[in-house]
Amino acid sequence: MTLNHDLVGVPGQPSERSWDSTDCLLYALGVGAGQTDPFDELPFTTENTIGVKQQVLPTFVNLLNSATAPGPLGDFDPAALVHAEQSFTLTRRLPTEGRARSVRTVTGMYDKGSAALVVSETSLVDCATGEEFGTTRGSVFIRGEGGFGGDRGPAPRWEFPAGAPDERVSYRTRPDQALLYRLTGDRNPLHSDPAFAKRGGWDRPILHGMCTYGFAGRALLHSVCGSDPERFLSMEARFSRPVLPGAELTVDLWIDGNTAYYRTFADEQVVLDAGRMTFK
Repeated sequence: MTLNHDLVGVPGQPSERSWDSTDCLLYALGVGAGQTDPFDELPFTTENTIGVKQQVLPTFVNLLNSATAPGPLGDFDPAALVHAEQSFTLTRRLPTEGRARSVRTVTGMYDKGSAALVVSETSLVDCATGEEFGTTRGSVFIRGEGGFGGDRGPAPRWEFPAGAPDERVSYRTRPDQALLYRLTGDRNPLHSDPAFAKRGGWDRPILHGMCTYGFAGRALLHSVCGSDPERFLSMEARFSRPVLPGAELTVDLWIDGNTAYYRTFADEQVVLDAGRMTFK
């Protein structure tokens, strides 16, 4: 089982994905919008409320990344792959319907000893206007694929903020949260099939890391941006532990100028680390 290192630096073929109002609503529900108070997030969960214009959660941009690498990453057990990091930068507000063209480039394959870290970046462009929506960046750990003698990769640049957090936000996930979130497009059986999850070393299916990421994004949007997506510019985090559906997620955040640093906990364990977002 080996990785295809020839992919590094080679852009993949462009891919297009369309979305509409219903996709935006389903995503919002998938990351917990409206669960605490059904009437508290109506701009994100309804499209026909009197006096309320529908809006799109900024983290929805990650779903527009439909492009793939220019070839298969390699020959390995897909159950050994887990999401490691995710970030995005927005250059303009997302509309409630549209079509985006994405191009993905694998930017690095790093040797972490017992695992490999594969990093990629995807550019997103509006098919109708040619304007850029933004960029997403992500990385995955592939257990058992390290040890090939490659670069370990850049050292992380994040320092834990001093002092107590400026704000703490808690959301409870649903027991069926993964089954709901998978309807947004991520059908990885790790999050729904008990037998597949056991192959990956889990007692039962775990929550999508991007679902946890979306919960944190909602906390940041409402706490830091006054619920205005126009003010939300970028977000990044490292996935440090899996979350089981039904767990309570707590986001601690520290604000420094136009940057917010954050950590997300489940059962007092850090599940999203090295979190940072920028805002207007």
